[in-house]
Amino acid sequence: MRASRRIGAVLTALALLVSTGCSHQKGNAKVAQKLDRKGDEIVVAGQLFHTGAPVVTWMDPGGYDAYRTERRFAPWEKSSYNATTQEVKDIDSPARYNIRYTPTTRPYGSPGKQLTPEQLEQVRGGGWPLSLVQDKVDQFVYHFDVCGTSRQCFNILHDHRGLSVHFMLDVDGTIYQTLDVKERAWHATTSNNRSVGIEIANIGCYPVNNDKTLDEWYRKDPNGLTRMVLPAWMNSTWIRTPNFIARPARNEPIVGEIQGRMYKMYDLTPQQYDSLIKLTATLCTVLPKITPDYPRDEYGNLITHALSKETLENYHGLLGHYHVQTNKQDPGPAFQWDKLTNGARKLMGLKPLPNGDIINNPKTLAKK
Repeated sequence: MRASRRIGAVLTALALLVSTGCSHQKGNAKVAQKLDRKGDEIVVAGQLFHTGAPVVTWMDPGGYDAYRTERRFAPWEKSSYNATTQEVKDIDSPARYNIRYTPTTRPYGSPGKQLTPEQLEQVRGGGWPLSLVQDKVDQFVYHFDVCGTSRQCFNILHDHRGLSVHFMLDVDGTIYQTLDVKERAWHATTSNNRSVGIEIANIGCYPVNNDKTLDEWYRKDPNGLTRMVLPAWMNSTWIRTPNFIARPARNEPIVGEIQGRMYKMYDLTPQQYDSLIKLTATLCTVLPKITPDYPRDEYGNLITHALSKETLENYHGLLGHYHVQTNKQDPGPAFQWDKLTNGARKLMGLKPLPNGDIINNPKTLAKK
């Protein structure tokens, strides 16, 4: 990545390099001087990069640490890996992640050129150089979590399924990073080696004739405005912003075709779109092989089904989970691809691309 590449005025790349034995000082810096963070940085290969969005890492109070081997929300005396195996059948490893492009016996590995013996020896004991991450990572996969909040998402992924994801995006726009981007998280099967993943807090999409879950999670207030309503067993303090009222970006549910079937869902919140645009712009800049665009057909329209094996292997850019797996629908029909992509491109100083989201912008680019 060239140092001159920046994401407008918002995204000034800050690489924090700490080397054992480094003794020189710059400017007025002093030994043991505390270096303050802005609270918007993500971690890529041990380096910090600004996003302009609120970020809580696994190292911060209130964060979610996917490096831990014990369950986060189980009683401490029952949280160890040994105790967990007695209660949770889906957890078969203390770790919820592993090294990219290495052989694995778990079902979350993926094809691709493996690390050389020299590279493996380097990264297994000394971390990844940023240049190697930039060379290997070329996809960003969007999921909805079907959990409603990031706290519950981490509970399900980490404590019950033995899975992981690099980022979670809560309804108030808070981004939680659970792992360094250098790690292979277990979130998207065949794309795990080469991708970054994010779970977006949203209860998901459902067949058009099944409104039960949506009716439980969304209600209209006296003014006719839709808001998300947490179920009784959840606690509002789980959301980082006090007294936050989550409202979808559009008041009515959106219906669209995914994987050849019609689904209905409520949109993300405006706060989620704002943070997701900034995070996407950051990742596409720091990891320039992630092209800021989504899968399109020959007419430039959004592809709304899983890509073929060959197409997926040759694709580098932004992806929905449904582009990777035929049994998935996330991030769903309400996900505004044009808003996200062109919002990120604007921050990156790039020209906008033609609208191609045939679900949310059906009149802008119809099939010929």
